Amino acid sequence: MNGSKKQFFMSDSKYQEESRYLPESGESRGCALAAFSGSWFPRLFIFLILFAALVALAFYASQWKKEVVVRDFVIDGASIISERELILRLNVFRGRNLQDLDTRELKKRIMAVPYLRNAEIGKELNGVVRIQVFERKPVAVTVFNGQGMAIDYDGFLLPERKDFAERFPRLLKISGISRLHIAENGLRQLYRNDLELMRNFLDALSQTDYASLLIGELYLAGNNMAWCRTAQSPARFIVGNDGNYKEKLKKFEIFWQKVVSKKGFDAYETVDLRFRERIFTRDTLSPAEPQNVSL
Repeated sequence: MNGSKKQFFMSDSKYQEESRYLPESGESRGCALAAFSGSWFPRLFIFLILFAALVALAFYASQWKKEVVVRDFVIDGASIISERELILRLNVFRGRNLQDLDTRELKKRIMAVPYLRNAEIGKELNGVVRIQVFERKPVAVTVFNGQGMAIDYDGFLLPERKDFAERFPRLLKISGISRLHIAENGLRQLYRNDLELMRNFLDALSQTDYASLLIGELYLAGNNMAWCRTAQSPARFIVGNDGNYKEKLKKFEIFWQKVVSKKGFDAYETVDLRFRERIFTRDTLSPAEPQNVSL
């Protein structure tokens, strides 16, 4: 009995009962195809509906854009120039189709204002044109052909405005301008050498302790003879055209404190600051002589 093998037999009735739960291979593939085709058609239908909606929306949006006109202008960044002045130049574009508005033509019209350095223009869907302006900032003043002018850091000459003196009361006066050239924007501009001299002197002057409070004029002379002057004294302080103005202005401050304050504002005709460790002075009655001033 121990070594015998047991054999199990399934009756025919049980076998037939179990076989009812096993589908044939052809029947299973048919069911899968039916399920796939049943889920594919609704998705395609929904996709076509959405695509048609997007096409219709794009069409109506394009038609709506064609009907929007320019109704207003918004100016940002204007300080020296009044917004009213700019909008008066832009009113000719009011009522035009917003989509067809040529921003280059609009920019060209407002860039005719000398104090504008650049402008960025954007169109909004509600018919508003927004303009960000960038102004030229005056750093000095001059008189050219009898007309008061402002000078920006790029050396462009700008006409003085009504409230200019009140808004910029302590700008350095630039004298001795003998020639200008016309830039691409139509404005008159200092030549490169004069521009560099002015920039270098202004940069050095802004770093001084108190020379910026005294010096009111810079004269652009040739032959390394550029000079500056204060409002208190008629003396010409020669700084030259070869740079190193920070050191020269430091010598000016020392000389002003140790000599001018003692001898008086009218003691000298010229004070030459161009030489290292020496300051040469000249009054109206005597030749130039070195001053022993400790630097």
